[in-house]
Amino acid sequence: MAQKPSIPKGTRDFNAEQVAKRSYIMDTIKRQFQLYGFQPIETPSFENSETLMGKYGEEGDRLIFKILNSGEYLNKVSDNDYNSKSEVQITPKISEKALRYDLTVPFARYVVQHQNDIVFPFKRYQIQAVWRADRPQKGRFREFYQCDADVVGSKSLLQEVEFVQLYDAVFTTLKLNGTTIKINNRKILSGIAEVIGAQDKLIDFTVALDKLDKIGEEKVKAEMLNKGIPDDGITKLQPLFSLKGDFGDQVDGLKSILNTSEIGLKGIEELEFIDTAISNLGLKSAKLQLDVTLARGLNYYTGAIFEVSAPEGVKMGSIGGGGRYDDLTSIFGKPDTSGVGISFGLDRIYLVLEELKLFPNTIADATKVLFINFGEKEAMVCLNAVTKLRAEGIKAELYPDTVKMKKQMTYANRRQIPYVVLVGEQELESKTFTLKQMETGEQKLLTLQDLVSELY
Repeated sequence: MAQKPSIPKGTRDFNAEQVAKRSYIMDTIKRQFQLYGFQPIETPSFENSETLMGKYGEEGDRLIFKILNSGEYLNKVSDNDYNSKSEVQITPKISEKALRYDLTVPFARYVVQHQNDIVFPFKRYQIQAVWRADRPQKGRFREFYQCDADVVGSKSLLQEVEFVQLYDAVFTTLKLNGTTIKINNRKILSGIAEVIGAQDKLIDFTVALDKLDKIGEEKVKAEMLNKGIPDDGITKLQPLFSLKGDFGDQVDGLKSILNTSEIGLKGIEELEFIDTAISNLGLKSAKLQLDVTLARGLNYYTGAIFEVSAPEGVKMGSIGGGGRYDDLTSIFGKPDTSGVGISFGLDRIYLVLEELKLFPNTIADATKVLFINFGEKEAMVCLNAVTKLRAEGIKAELYPDTVKMKKQMTYANRRQIPYVVLVGEQELESKTFTLKQMETGEQKLLTLQDLVSELY
């Protein structure tokens, strides 16, 4: 007996309704991207390993799916390397490509590779799948879509202001009111690391701090201590954990903590500019909130960083995130090209809209009318009508087989098709069509033109 087929953990199949709902989200995001002047690009699903490795920190590198070389890939592995069982030694010799981890690093590679054809500042959007060898859980998958927008070639903080507006516009259109756009600045985190004497431990510090809302203050402190951050330095962090109040109150507290750090004060200045601009412009449904513990564990961020959380009461991780990166393209040979971008988490947004019942009822509308098949002669008349309805933009189809009417009606019910058309001997003679509404059972005898008008 054949084994029942399955799919890998962290991946999913999508039925017609789910695809329609996902398309609704992507179309909404895409329309806003285009309104804000972003242009679409696409990149390959896999990149050369050297393009991806080392760009996401140690934890990120472990989550990259490597692709085995084709052919007899083990021939390049020496006996010593093979017997050592060292992943560091063996992996580069058997795997030269990897599935993309996100869309930002491939985008940086794209910018450098096509720099002579790009008009800067370059505003791009990209909606494609990414892959991470993560532990699957609610809202976290190994294959998922990201919806990204980035600007490269401009250091203006007005870009950050527009991205806050863009988040607000998308979530307002989706009727997802009450989202919180959290903001911080990596310069502030660098300043804090400087103040506590942990400049050489910046990555360890930010990775640990980013886990505060997941594992709590004491475990974050323990992780920092374990990474070699001095105990007296961790003690100096206490005011950071205690910061409360609105944007202005937290900024005042930060100025006190970072009064000796030039880079830290620069980060505060940038945050104040963004907050002032947003206060003047206003947001429709989201709110901007300073979160000094927000770190986002990606090495390439250098300025403002964003993370969007769902409305209160919805248990879900972030549904969006991003930030400023000044040095990313330099690793591919193009220095001094600042960029900033944000991403929408399609799959998590889907789960939130589903939980809050925010999908429009009409979203999964498919076939509107099914023509019942009574035989070859009747079917040809029906096909002519189906062709006419489709030309008018009405979703119509003919049942393909001449089977019992009960089976065809059951098919219409299970597909939730609201209307069926019957063409029998009487209809053939009078050149009419009987339209039946499935929910009420009401029937009408109509000409073809009246049928089009009724269904339009």
